[in-house]
Amino acid sequence: MTSTVDTPSRWAVPVLGFGTFAVGTCEFVLAGVLPQLSDTLGVSMSTAGQVVTAFALTCALVAPLLVAATAGWRRRPVLLLAVAVYLIGNIATAVAPSFPLVLAAQVVAAAGAGLFVPTAAVTASALVPEDRRGRAIAAVTTGFTAATALGAPLGTALGAVSGWRMTMWFVAGLAVLGLLGVLRLVPADVAAPTPESLRARFAPLADRRVLVVLATTLIGFTAVYLPYTYIAAVFAPATAGSGIRLAVLMFLLGVIGTIGNFAAGGLADRIGGRKVVALALAWLVVSLLVLPLTTGSFGLATTEIVFFGIAAFAITTPQQHRLITLSPGSASVLVSLNAAILYLAIAASGIIGAIGIEWAGAQYLGFIAAALAAVALLLSLRD
Repeated sequence: MTSTVDTPSRWAVPVLGFGTFAVGTCEFVLAGVLPQLSDTLGVSMSTAGQVVTAFALTCALVAPLLVAATAGWRRRPVLLLAVAVYLIGNIATAVAPSFPLVLAAQVVAAAGAGLFVPTAAVTASALVPEDRRGRAIAAVTTGFTAATALGAPLGTALGAVSGWRMTMWFVAGLAVLGLLGVLRLVPADVAAPTPESLRARFAPLADRRVLVVLATTLIGFTAVYLPYTYIAAVFAPATAGSGIRLAVLMFLLGVIGTIGNFAAGGLADRIGGRKVVALALAWLVVSLLVLPLTTGSFGLATTEIVFFGIAAFAITTPQQHRLITLSPGSASVLVSLNAAILYLAIAASGIIGAIGIEWAGAQYLGFIAAALAAVALLLSLRD
């Protein structure tokens, strides 16, 4: 990877992290406004949940094609295009009169989000010396954690007070700030990396250990996002339908998840990512098994959120640590593959959760998620 940047702003990498925060907020805030979507658009909760599935599937399946199509462009035009597409999609969502049009608009927004995130990671790594590239990529991906901790709760609270359409305008506003930040602070002369053939891009998948780690990400994060995607339905008894209480739970989950993620990263440096992931998944299984017992009161719900949140996002950094350790020379490719798998997990959570709600009820999603986490734990131990 080469760059022709002369003197990049010291704020260039942070603004790329903010951009990731902006595009991540849309996906995560959708879970908080599902009740409003369901009510105002006349669809069931499980049907409304498919907006999360559509967003995530687009990021996982369409975005890699867009990344390949823009591989030869300089980085800033790609970033600006990505944010602009994302912005258009969210404005269209805010004014869409029906659920099918909301789905279509979110597919557009997701195409922009999916193009932005890997491009931002590559751009960040090109802006710093080689020995700081890992930290630069981490700074960008931390935007997702911030979206969970801050963006989604704020958007959920706003939706509770002013309706879900105002939430989408809030998300669009974040996109405008991200667009201006990229235009002002990211250098125009960041060169594109040397284009890779599809064979080279997917060569790491020939390593069985890489496949096992990616499978662990897929199943483990499906377990994490199963209760998160339908958090409004799962904790409905505890929140009594209050959007503000739901926002508090989401904020608490995001803060605890951020702490857990940073702690897990430091622990992975000391004892290795494999052990940290195994510990986090075992903790996750226990927290999901007790989840159905904690949805009856707000006090129990907050305790469960803390317990669940410590493990839920403690998997993120150690999984990336494991992949980079397996093949340091393919780090950027492996991180992008892991991100695509993460989106697939979010999409799977929307589908599996909808089926679970229809068959057994939202209160039992914790048991389904616990079974998935147990499978992920077994897979993780095979590496």
